[in-house]
Amino acid sequence: MTTSPATGPTNATTNPTTARTPTARTPTARRTGPESGAPAEGGRSGEPEGGPRGEPEGSRGGEPEGGEPEGGQHGETESGPRREPVGNPSGGPQGRERVVRSLTVLRTGPQALVQDLGRPGYAHLGVPPSGALDQPSLRLANRLVGNPDHAAGLEVLLGGLHLRADTACTVAVTGAGTPTLVNGVHRDSPIHLRPGDELALGTPATGLRAYVAVSGGVARDPELGSQATDLLSGIGPAPLRPHDVLPLGTPTGIPTGVDVLVPVHVPDVLDLPLLLGPRDDWFDDPATRLRQGRWTVSDRSNRVGLRLDGTALRSARTGELPSEGLVTGAVQVPKDGLPVIFLADHPTTGGYPVIGVVAREALPLLGQARPGTAVRFRPQG
Repeated sequence: MTTSPATGPTNATTNPTTARTPTARTPTARRTGPESGAPAEGGRSGEPEGGPRGEPEGSRGGEPEGGEPEGGQHGETESGPRREPVGNPSGGPQGRERVVRSLTVLRTGPQALVQDLGRPGYAHLGVPPSGALDQPSLRLANRLVGNPDHAAGLEVLLGGLHLRADTACTVAVTGAGTPTLVNGVHRDSPIHLRPGDELALGTPATGLRAYVAVSGGVARDPELGSQATDLLSGIGPAPLRPHDVLPLGTPTGIPTGVDVLVPVHVPDVLDLPLLLGPRDDWFDDPATRLRQGRWTVSDRSNRVGLRLDGTALRSARTGELPSEGLVTGAVQVPKDGLPVIFLADHPTTGGYPVIGVVAREALPLLGQARPGTAVRFRPQG
């Protein structure tokens, strides 16, 4: 049984761009689109040729349940944010009203997803951990607006997100060095928004993904304990679309100011510590070959896996492996010899040999690495 990032699943093998794993429910398929570059046509089992498997076909998302409320689009009335009766809405004196806190999506850019710290612990159901690829940046954004670290925010690929505040709130933008404007004026995080203010993210000068936190956090219904969007299994909220309304929770903390908010710095060469195994014995002198190899990040990478172009690692064995468990950071070597580093939306099993696992502390930078970034491995153990 084999699995390859360049071919579709055969006999339950996995690859980071088209494989579907069993989940606790049957998700709606969606087309997430490439995060960098367009996939070629072709491939086995409906997979776009050349990319890590795992991106499901089709597209899910759109309008909040219940359609558009009377008097406005997606939860807004003509006079401002949506209000709901509280107290005694039927019979007797009218109860008081409370403002429903929300943001409205005006534009999304290439991709914008709801993410938190993920849903680890469900591999036995075939569900990846998912969550923000650059978790330190999401944690920082949450702290700046007074949220707990695990609150849900937005992961924005290459900028372009445009939001309107439907209520007063505080927002912070971290991660990639992304210009942030409020009503057309450059602002530094954290930022207080009044109802009607518009927040726009430009194209980052460095890095790949920005993280937007808002006071109270995004308040969608959790699935398996998390609001994270999982592009492999189809669990969690759909990728954002224009006119979506994002419900917000109640703020619980006090925003924290900073003198200077430094964006994530991605070095020209990513030097990745790697623990050898469990299938390094399928390669001749694996430590030397990894140390001497030269790779760059492919434009066919995505949240499922970071595919590398460069030195091919040829297996010294013939035959096939039975499917084995996979973890985030696993470096799988398919038949073409070009490594794939699995990221947060990775499949939970695979049939190609895993030559090593990238150290956990190096994973956040992989989520910020643009195509063309040089990669080196530093084998350990």
